[in-house]
Amino acid sequence: MSDVLQLAKTNLRAQIRAELKKMSPAERVAASQAACARLEQQEIWRQAHAILFYAPLPEELDIWQLVGDSLATGKTVALPRFDPEKNAYAACQIQEIARDIRNGQFGIREPQETCVKIPLNRLDLILVPGVAFDLGGHRLGRGKGFYDQLLAALKGPTCGVAFDQQVVSQIPVEPHDVRLSCILTPSRWQWVASPRPVLK
Repeated sequence: MSDVLQLAKTNLRAQIRAELKKMSPAERVAASQAACARLEQQEIWRQAHAILFYAPLPEELDIWQLVGDSLATGKTVALPRFDPEKNAYAACQIQEIARDIRNGQFGIREPQETCVKIPLNRLDLILVPGVAFDLGGHRLGRGKGFYDQLLAALKGPTCGVAFDQQVVSQIPVEPHDVRLSCILTPSRWQWVASPRPVLK
């Protein structure tokens, strides 16, 4: 990566984090609830049988209520689990939040070792966190590259999830960066590319 691109990404991360710090806890809760409600209105959500969620960090949009809701309605629910041997994340199924979740790598909630891995081609929808997104489907992560590896291996529709403050006009990108299928915020749902069919 060029020094110019690296600096642009570093500056954008700092800019977005400063914007998010201005949000009150009540604003975060209201925005998260609005985004979850918007997602539940989408046809792709209603049709999806197997969904890869993420466990939100304090500064990320909180979709955790949808994990419990999805389990209650019989959807297959998966979360990323870090595999230190492969230095990569795998999608693992959870069936009961209290039993199946632990505090994992980097302090992020993740499935227990007893939770089985799900083949990535079985996922109908993948919800993706990030620091910033643009409406072209580009994503700026935290810089470790773990989600980039996961995204490159996925076949199903990928949805960037963010507060409105995290959507910018353009993300600095590299040739290997994977574009997302759609973007969800509290105020919008936007397809970037044509919807990929949900596999039955």
